[in-house]
Amino acid sequence: MAAGAAIEIDGITRRFPGVTALDDVRFTIAAGSCHAICGENGAGKSTLGKILAGIQQPDAGEIRLDGVPIRFAEPRDALLAGVAMVHQELAFCDNLSVAENLCLGSLPSHSGWLARDVLHARARVLLDAIGAEIDVTRALNSLSVAEQQMVQIAAAVGTGARVIIFDEPTSSLGEREAERLYALIADLKARGMTLLYVSHRMPEIFRLCDTATVLRDGRHVTTEPIAALDENTLVQRMIGRKVEQYFPAHVTAAPGAVMLSVERLSGARFHDVSFTVRAGEVVGLAGLVGAGRSEVARAIFGLDRVTTGSVAVRGTLASIRSPRDAMAYGIGLVPEDRKRQGLILSLLVRENATLPVLEELAHLSWIDRGAERALAERCGEGVQVRTDLLERPAGTLSGGNQQKIVLAKWLAARSSILMLDEPTRGVDVGAKAELHAWIDRLAAGGAAVLLISSELPELLNLSSRILVLRGGRLVGELARGQATQAQLLRLMAGLDQIDRSSSAA
Repeated sequence: MAAGAAIEIDGITRRFPGVTALDDVRFTIAAGSCHAICGENGAGKSTLGKILAGIQQPDAGEIRLDGVPIRFAEPRDALLAGVAMVHQELAFCDNLSVAENLCLGSLPSHSGWLARDVLHARARVLLDAIGAEIDVTRALNSLSVAEQQMVQIAAAVGTGARVIIFDEPTSSLGEREAERLYALIADLKARGMTLLYVSHRMPEIFRLCDTATVLRDGRHVTTEPIAALDENTLVQRMIGRKVEQYFPAHVTAAPGAVMLSVERLSGARFHDVSFTVRAGEVVGLAGLVGAGRSEVARAIFGLDRVTTGSVAVRGTLASIRSPRDAMAYGIGLVPEDRKRQGLILSLLVRENATLPVLEELAHLSWIDRGAERALAERCGEGVQVRTDLLERPAGTLSGGNQQKIVLAKWLAARSSILMLDEPTRGVDVGAKAELHAWIDRLAAGGAAVLLISSELPELLNLSSRILVLRGGRLVGELARGQATQAQLLRLMAGLDQIDRSSSAA
């Protein structure tokens, strides 16, 4: 056993049909440390985490926990050994309550009946431990993605595990929730727990982690102390070339005519919201989790009910009661949860990419597969998806490529107004650069873009203007030259007020 090592990864290999996800990977993780696992999408990070958590088994190699060889047949074996995982993609029973999900492995009973008072008390203790204020009686599918992620974190921490694998834990969290997680991780480290941290966000890796391991194309590249690295060096290790060769220059375009006008719109979780988006403009929408950002986009797209207010498209009042109506007006929505709302995972990439325009591809109710393939290739090329991926099920692709397919759908639909809700959630640094360049090209080509993001640097980099929601109400608007991360945070938290009439573009 390596001195001070809690986990030893020794020659781990994992193959899937047509691809080797991990190839003879070897490194060690020190006890009581926070160890970053870095790499582009498809590098093998999540696969390694799933092997450690008993979700998958390696084809070759050995893992040793405190010097003892382990091979978990299922996640329950890993939990019994003290290994838990917080998944990037939520892994719960949607139709059950928060409390039932948190206590699934040990539901309390009395005389053969579920003891709900005990159940709810246990669940509240788990959520209180991570500072999450969530009603434990609510159905899980009624929560936002960020709230579901907090429930999943509470479940992993509540097992009493000595090793926790965090797979993109902040990908759907706002600034406030992320800060709570950072404090929790510091506390877990102080208690001697060993943490594996998979993330594409450079600032949090350098803030939280002691050591970083880089994987590329399933192979081990390096394991180094964080103190010996800087962000540019780490990114270069991940993508295999110099950073300046990878990231494009930001493109700006002069805004044109008003494409989308929202006037005093109200719904279940937002009130009296008004704004415009012009052709060639990227308008950012900032706010803490629960501020109503996603709900505004869903209402405009016809997914959620609007109680009052109006939406106009190109100066004409729009009647939008369903997504089909929104699409007829040229509006597209990239939802925050791509797996449940943006893709049909069992369908081929080609079939997903052309879903919005099937009627155009049909002849006598039969799909013209040649035309479908040609359109998928053209739209896939627009978001840099390799042609050889088109005939694979969407569920087999990496997170970055899945997100590109969601974007490709709206290229196929020729949408001129696009609402992007967390468009780079859970994608690697390289794919993020490609998606940012794609958003720039959209705006430069005359599209109107509403960008919802919990990553303030992303909003600051891409947006012409940034609107701030708090408690379901629009409380501020900042032009690109005025906005700073600190100022946005203060607006989001209610520490500052801005008169929109003086700041609107």
